[in-house]
Amino acid sequence: MTSVKVALQRRLAAFLSDPIEGAPEGAVAVAPATLVAAAEVLKTASEHSLPVLVWGGGTHQGIGGRVDPAIVLSTARLDSIVDWQPEDMTVVAEAGVRIADLEERLAERGQTTVLPETPGDATVGGVIAAGISGFRRLRYGPTRDRMLEVDLITGDGRAIRGGGRVVKNVTGYDLPRLATGSFGSLGLIGRVCLKLWPLPEAQRTVTLAQPQSDYGYRPLAVIEERHQVRVYLAGTSAEIEARTAELGGSHEEGWWWPDPLEGLIGLSLRIAPRLLADILEQMPSSWSYQALPGVGEVRIGVRDFDPETMSALRRWAESRGGALVLTDAPASVYSTFDAWGAVPAGMELQRRVVARFDPDRIVNPGRLPGGL
Repeated sequence: MTSVKVALQRRLAAFLSDPIEGAPEGAVAVAPATLVAAAEVLKTASEHSLPVLVWGGGTHQGIGGRVDPAIVLSTARLDSIVDWQPEDMTVVAEAGVRIADLEERLAERGQTTVLPETPGDATVGGVIAAGISGFRRLRYGPTRDRMLEVDLITGDGRAIRGGGRVVKNVTGYDLPRLATGSFGSLGLIGRVCLKLWPLPEAQRTVTLAQPQSDYGYRPLAVIEERHQVRVYLAGTSAEIEARTAELGGSHEEGWWWPDPLEGLIGLSLRIAPRLLADILEQMPSSWSYQALPGVGEVRIGVRDFDPETMSALRRWAESRGGALVLTDAPASVYSTFDAWGAVPAGMELQRRVVARFDPDRIVNPGRLPGGL
């Protein structure tokens, strides 16, 4: 054990945790139980220029560049539902709250966050930091639309709050939206206030054999897979019956969401919705996918690393204003196939914004496009 690691363990002794499964080996693992403690960890790391990897449920660590941390900061102890106001349709949760646990609690009063439907061990902070949206984005919009307020611990240990629990309250940075999809580059997302939606009276999944040009009036979600299409309906019982009859196909009561795609390599293709049919026709037959019409995303599972085909698909997407992003892969793949692809326009502005929140660039360094 190096002298630096020993000294760091002594300095952060009050926050140390057991090794975190799946996290990089050799780093000091900490799990602060309060935002004040998390601020102390990040302040210490910034003072000594030590890179920090934030770790929630570990389910989205495959997205973005690799981080070689001195400290792994787990949000496992930041796991409280701080405030729930069913009448106001809001909930305040700490970063380490598992989405599955939060949804189970909210369902007691017929409410939902509309965060991803098959979260596994994903946490509130992790999903927001990664900017992951659920299948219901077609009806309710992306995850950033859930965000009303955020408590953030910056890279140098400052505690800041942005947004508010009422509408039309933002001046300056719209921090809740800015933090969504930031991959920790602004610091630790410690606590958020989320807008809630009521669960509908009736829920139904309709399965079709072939894609259609029109899935009717405002479906909740549509998922096109290689051999079937699932259309998710929500509303009153009468509405559901009428729309099921229009669509045809078979149906089941409730929402039957597909499992996450299994495979050694996960990809996310983001493209204009009007181009979705074009790319599905070119998809290699060995690749599994879940395409989201109206949204413009295709989630892809690939069992064998094929850099030539993946690069060709990335060039096609980028030439049309889209992107192909690695979401999960063996470590060796990241060394030969960039996680993000082409550096986006406005990168210099992004660097300046990040520098305001993390001046020493210690939280998840290198995770963003361009190695930021």
